[in-house]
Amino acid sequence: MRFQGVCYRAHDPRWAWAPISGDGAAIHGGRFNPKGVPALYLASTVEGMYAEMGHGFVRRFEPLTVCSYDLDIEDMADLRTPSARDEAGVALTDMTSPWILDIADGRRPKSWDVAQRLIDKGVAGALVPSFAIGARPDQFNAVLWKWSAEPPHRVTVFDPSGRLPMDQSSWKTDSSPQF
Repeated sequence: MRFQGVCYRAHDPRWAWAPISGDGAAIHGGRFNPKGVPALYLASTVEGMYAEMGHGFVRRFEPLTVCSYDLDIEDMADLRTPSARDEAGVALTDMTSPWILDIADGRRPKSWDVAQRLIDKGVAGALVPSFAIGARPDQFNAVLWKWSAEPPHRVTVFDPSGRLPMDQSSWKTDSSPQF
């Protein structure tokens, strides 16, 4: 399916110069990507973005850079509804597998297998329900494995005033306070 819409992402301000890199997900891994596989995780709503960042826990947030993204992506798998998951041959239990616990216990998360099957089919990404605690049923995420500045996998960050930095030189290398 083709997905066109606006999504949101909050990330560490030190990476504000690369808001569509996917490198952080490749370094750390995620629910739908093992380490070494770049991915871009985007939320369908601002509220959903904060739920995802807070993992459903009431806590203080460290500083975040919040960006809006315009998406026009072909080849998306829509896994938001039971009928769509059935059609794609994806079990909700595989998507909701406790991926962090699986890794800690030395098991490969079933959600990685879901992602790998979709990637092998040439899918650019998937629309998935938000599994964050407190997420509403209408909130979902876009997980992308293929994206670029051009169609058919176009992702652009909304920055009309040019406020995002161009590189990491705006960040100090020491930890002393800067006023």
